[in-house]
Amino acid sequence: MGIIRSCFSFIAGTVFGVYVAQSYQVPDVKKEADTALIQAKQVEEKYRKSK
Repeated sequence: MGIIRSCFSFIAGTVFGVYVAQSYQVPDVKKEADTALIQAKQVEEKYRKSK
């Protein structure tokens, strides 16, 4: 009973994630993170103090 109780939230989250991924259009997280990094680098270069 102890292993089921300790892993319940992980198993429930996995099942819910699979359901959401199959039922809805979920954006690609890696693509979104890469886009955010590119935009952050552009902002950094724009506002960086010159030496």
